[in-house]
Amino acid sequence: MSESAVPVHIAVAPQPLRLAWQKRLQLALVATDSAAIVVAIAVAQLGRFGTVGLQGTAPHSIEFRALALIVAVAWLLGLWATRSRDRRILGVGLVEYGRVANATFITFGLLAILAYLAQLTIARGYLAIALPLGLALLLAGRLYWRGRVHVMRRAGRCLTGAVVVGGAAEVERAVAELRGQLRAGYKAIAVVLTDGGVLTGPASVLPRVGLDELVETVHDSRTRAVMIAGGLPGGNEQIRELGWAFEDSGVELILVSRLIEVAGPRMHWRPVEGLPMVHVDLPRFSGFNYTVKRAFDLVVGTLALIVASPLMLAVALAVKTDGGPVLFRQQRVGMRGGRFAMLKFRSMVVDAEARLAELVHRNEGAGLLFKLKDDPRVTRVGRVIRRLSLDELPQLFNVLRGEMSLVGPRPPLPAEVTRYEGRVNRRLLIKPGITGLWQVSGRSGLSWEESVKLDLWYVENWSLTNDLMILLRTARTVFAHEGAY
Repeated sequence: MSESAVPVHIAVAPQPLRLAWQKRLQLALVATDSAAIVVAIAVAQLGRFGTVGLQGTAPHSIEFRALALIVAVAWLLGLWATRSRDRRILGVGLVEYGRVANATFITFGLLAILAYLAQLTIARGYLAIALPLGLALLLAGRLYWRGRVHVMRRAGRCLTGAVVVGGAAEVERAVAELRGQLRAGYKAIAVVLTDGGVLTGPASVLPRVGLDELVETVHDSRTRAVMIAGGLPGGNEQIRELGWAFEDSGVELILVSRLIEVAGPRMHWRPVEGLPMVHVDLPRFSGFNYTVKRAFDLVVGTLALIVASPLMLAVALAVKTDGGPVLFRQQRVGMRGGRFAMLKFRSMVVDAEARLAELVHRNEGAGLLFKLKDDPRVTRVGRVIRRLSLDELPQLFNVLRGEMSLVGPRPPLPAEVTRYEGRVNRRLLIKPGITGLWQVSGRSGLSWEESVKLDLWYVENWSLTNDLMILLRTARTVFAHEGAY
């Protein structure tokens, strides 16, 4: 045993209890997926064939009940075959949703091919209803259960205990990230230091285990995960030996990537024998993907503006009650340093900008941001529309004019940009957004450093899938009134 390590008993839940919640979640997903598929098929049958579709047969077509059974069974098998309920992907990331979508498209693709080869008639209208409706219901069910899991994880439940191994700095970073990202589903319960360093942060209060006792301690305590956060004294050979030691034990061996600012879709594993390589796609700020992003902004922005028009008219009338202008125009910095007038419904008194100097000493923000929870300049109507984020609706016009995007970094003030240093300027490589990671991760409650970190991560790892997920999370955040003032 190393001198710095003290014999400890790692308190973790026994394996049967850990498996119980995962099994229950997987069974709940099976039930929810089945219900979603049954509803989608029933609606498709009724919508395409009428009540006869739920009762019997029609000329020149497969028996409706048999068709429904075939589609349902094939769909459920597709969800199982793509491992869409794998415990490693539940509750975190986009892989789960991607597998649900893949299972759906593969299932309907195979059914179409089989129907063609067997010369069976399946109404295209039936498939046109069942596929999108079923996929939407499946994803909605996954979103619901993911939300339940996140709530439980924030309460300290549904977490897998992990022993974190590495140098002091690497262990500190890994433990801090696990504490801040409970959605990942892991909780550091002990540490193993490989460099004799000193722990000063959250990791310092965790039990210490010697590297030579790691395997025995993990087995005895029924710890379910070992997280390698840095290099081991024995190098890759020692990692391989750990893998052998944990075979058939149910223990997860996790290697923490040092590419902490690179999203998974940008990393590609290339299994070259004897020299496995990870390719990293470098960020690009022009080309086809950004053309798609612009098209998405135009289509969704236009639809959102049409739908929100009655609400915007009501807000405009409410803002006008104090006699001031309805819209507030403020200079912001856009892509590559260009300036534009960002639009908002006015939520403060008319002379709010002039009164800013007398409130600077009460700033509750950090870094370059001014934040004041009980800002006296905010009007009565302004407090309501801010809390509901209705003051930002006019920014849809900024999106249509090409000055902003639906999703992107937070639009900075010119005074902020003049004080940017180093990599912070990378926030300006793409258009700012009405919403973004900063909006769904704490909004006004974020520190300056946290806001910058989220914006830079988005700039480096943008994708249309991420944009869609951020928009969904934004709706949930707005309805929950999280961090808005």
